[in-house]
Amino acid sequence: MEKIIILMLMVIILTGCNGSPNGTISQPEGKVIVNGEKYIMMPNDFEWNEDNVEIKDISSSDIYKLADDFKTLEVEKSDILKFEIEKNPSSITITKLNEEGTIENVEMKDYEITMPFKEGYYIYELKVIWDKGKETFVFDVDVK
Repeated sequence: MEKIIILMLMVIILTGCNGSPNGTISQPEGKVIVNGEKYIMMPNDFEWNEDNVEIKDISSSDIYKLADDFKTLEVEKSDILKFEIEKNPSSITITKLNEEGTIENVEMKDYEITMPFKEGYYIYELKVIWDKGKETFVFDVDVK
């Protein structure tokens, strides 16, 4: 009986000493908001360095594959899309790829962009930077 009590005490003490980390590092999530509905964008090329922990998830997914994995959003000409990106990024660069393969930078103001006046299919790529890392997000739209 004494051995069981000693064994149980050892397990309790060892478990208490291990504990769990105060915080966990999580990959920031990016959402695009259309008419009040939130959609999680496809993440790619995630890098983070915090508390002596370095995380790299560099994938070779091309932008077309990521767009295929995202449910294409149906939007109207000149609709406004909003973004919600966790962990307060320090910089966001947005590019738009059209059906002809032309790439152009998109201006964002107050985490919002305006959809094109021309109908068509577009893929958007957001390159997001924080003090501790970076990540790319992708989504696509069909402008009616």
